[in-house]
Amino acid sequence: MSQTKTYTIAVVGATGAVGQKMLETLEDRNFPIKELKLLSSSRSAGKKMVFKGTEYTLEEATPDSFENVDIALFSAGGSVSKKLAPEAVKRGALVIDNTSAYRMDESVPLVVPEVNEEDIKNHNGIIANPNCSTIQMVAALEPIKQHLGMKRVIVSTYQAVSGAGNEAAEELREQSQSFLNGEELEASILPVSGDEKHFPIAFNALPQIDKFQDNGYTFEEMKMINETKKIMHTPALQISATCVRLPIFTSHAESVYVEVEQEDVSVQQLKELVGNAPGVVLEDDPDVQSYPTPLSAAGKRDVFVGRIRKDLDHKNGFHLWVVSDNLLKGAAWNSVQIAERVVANQWL
Repeated sequence: MSQTKTYTIAVVGATGAVGQKMLETLEDRNFPIKELKLLSSSRSAGKKMVFKGTEYTLEEATPDSFENVDIALFSAGGSVSKKLAPEAVKRGALVIDNTSAYRMDESVPLVVPEVNEEDIKNHNGIIANPNCSTIQMVAALEPIKQHLGMKRVIVSTYQAVSGAGNEAAEELREQSQSFLNGEELEASILPVSGDEKHFPIAFNALPQIDKFQDNGYTFEEMKMINETKKIMHTPALQISATCVRLPIFTSHAESVYVEVEQEDVSVQQLKELVGNAPGVVLEDDPDVQSYPTPLSAAGKRDVFVGRIRKDLDHKNGFHLWVVSDNLLKGAAWNSVQIAERVVANQWL
C-alpha cells in the first residue's frame, strides 16, 4: 500500500469490542493515517484511549464530527449508522459500515475483498461489511464456486459470545464462575438482549442468534442466506442456515455442506482449491489430528478450513469445517481490508 498519501480516519464505536479491534488492526497494518478521530456515544465521550503511543480523547459522534474525514469506520450499532452514515457521506467521508443497516441496500456494495473486491468501485459513499459468520463462509466457498460451480449450501454455526458484544462475554465469565461455585445462573443478555426471555450461555448451547422471523429462521440465519447470495452474485443459490451460540469467547466455527456442479471432483482437488485461496489457510490432516479450532484461530486474520470430506450419499456433496476470529476477519480486519483496497485502487 502506498505510504505517500495519508488520510483522516474516524472510528465510530471506538470503545466496543469491534472498535477496539479496528484500532489494533489499523496500528498493526500501519495504515497511512494523517489524523485519527475516536467517536462514541455521549456516555463514553471524554474517556481516553491510546493509539500508537498517543492518547486520544473520545468525542461524541455528531454529524459535524465528520468534517474533513476521509474514511469513517462504523461499528456502533445499526441505529447509529442509519442516523450518522448519511451525514458522514454528505460531508465527503467514505463510510465502511460494520452493522446490518445497509447490507441489503441495493445501492450499497457488500464486500469481502477476497470474493468481490470489484464491487467496491460501485459505492455511493457507503460500503457495508457483511455479518461475521457470512464473511468466513464465503471466503472459504469462493474458490469452490469459481472452479467447480455451487448449487447448494447448508451451514450450521457454532458462534462465540463476543459476537454479541463485551457485555455478553462478561456474562459468560460470571455465569461460568457461578456454575463452578454451585450457584444459580443469572441471564440478562443472551440469546437477544431485547427479547423477553434470557437463558444462561455457560456450559450451554443456544439455537437462537438474533430475533426469530415469520418463517421460523432467526435474523442471523437470514443474514447469512441473503448476504451470501449478494456477495457471491448467486441469487439462485439454494442455501439454508442454523446459527447457534456456544460458550466460546472468540472465533466462530461452521460446519458447511456444499454441493458442486462439476462431476467427479476429488477431496484432494477441493483441498488444493481451498488451500490456495487468498486469506484462507488449510489445516486438514486427520492422520495427525490437524484441524482448526476457535482457540487456534483467535487473534489471527485468516479463515481456517479443515475436515474436508466427501458426502457418503451425494456424489457432488462435500463437508467443510470453517473457523475464523469473528472480531478480526469477521469484523475489524475485513473493514480495514476494504479501506486498504479503496486506498490502493484510488476508489475514494
